[in-house]
Amino acid sequence: MIALSSIDRLVTRDRVRIAATCVLAATVIGLLYLVGTAHGTVDSLGRPLGTDFSNVWTAGWMADHGQAPQAWDWPTQHEVQKQVHHDPAIPFYGWHYPPPFLIVATLLAHLPYIVALFVWQGVTLALALWLVRRILPRDRDALLVALGAPVVLVCLGHGQNAFLTASLLGGGMLLLDRRPWIAGVLLGALVYKPQFAVLIPVLLLAHGNWRPFISAGLTAAALCLLTLVIWGWPVWQAFLDSLPLTRHIIIEAGATGWEKIQSPFAAIRQWGGSIPLAYAVQGVVSALAIVTAALVARRGAIELRGAAALSAALLCTPYVLDYDHVLLGIAIAFLAADMAKRGTLRWEPTWLAYAWIAPLYGRTVSEWTHFPVNLVAAIALLALAARRAAMFDAIFIPLGGREEHRHA
Repeated sequence: MIALSSIDRLVTRDRVRIAATCVLAATVIGLLYLVGTAHGTVDSLGRPLGTDFSNVWTAGWMADHGQAPQAWDWPTQHEVQKQVHHDPAIPFYGWHYPPPFLIVATLLAHLPYIVALFVWQGVTLALALWLVRRILPRDRDALLVALGAPVVLVCLGHGQNAFLTASLLGGGMLLLDRRPWIAGVLLGALVYKPQFAVLIPVLLLAHGNWRPFISAGLTAAALCLLTLVIWGWPVWQAFLDSLPLTRHIIIEAGATGWEKIQSPFAAIRQWGGSIPLAYAVQGVVSALAIVTAALVARRGAIELRGAAALSAALLCTPYVLDYDHVLLGIAIAFLAADMAKRGTLRWEPTWLAYAWIAPLYGRTVSEWTHFPVNLVAAIALLALAARRAAMFDAIFIPLGGREEHRHA
């Protein structure tokens, strides 16, 4: 039994339950206020309900009305958003996604805006909660802690897709060994948000998962082919033409706000570093994250492989927002599952509590102090997964023409 630190002992089940209940109550009250004080589809602050969902629904509406390629033209889409919300002063939320996500957007646009928003967030949140229950089937507090996580409030407030992203990546990692073909389908569907999928081929090959590797590739190809069948090459040309502007304005200039972007690239830019330096640091961190997750994938238990993949995914892109840390919530669930099986190590309760609550104050602290709260959480959880893999899981070392099986 490893002795816990004095800070670890503060993280008790009762305190976690109380914190989750309080945040959940604040989430419900805050969302009810936003909806209750809205005028049509515009909230009391003059923003679309669901903010970022505005670009999803309008892109789908444009595709459904023969204007699919124009969804990537910012001035054109802004004009549509003004019409949808009946407000010429409505803030613009740009559409930057690859064409496969336009399939989902088109389906949602067949519903009225507010109904579509509720369906989108409700269904994807339910998927994420179902995944948490599958990871922690015997933990009676798992759903409360998951639903009360601050990142749920952040994601719901933005009408974002992080619940879906976390469900696809987390579900794929959970099913790798038992349902490899289905796991590959889930992982391949991440082609809609490819910045979180760059490490997947490496992890699958590191563990020798050929079936999900093939399945993921076929799924990604099928989704891309489907967009060509529906809309033709113009949507891909429009997407490709939009990339330089997106890179310059959104990523390199930080138009979204450096305090919201929790990546190594954003941290360097927020601290005054140059763009080349920021890309260099991002490249180093991404490489280290992929190598670490690959090492865990080679020898780690399924729970540790999942935790490493989800936390590393957040470190492998220069553009990751605080709501994307729903992925880190699933990583926490994976780590908690492994801790329930094999015990808790020193500092683990502290870092899990830090990662759980970080999205509540991360944006504000980053704005005031330039300290990347959420980025540190992602690094910490990847380190915890790697440490557990090194300490608990078998390591095979070639020795004299045979393999010596030992445990750390």
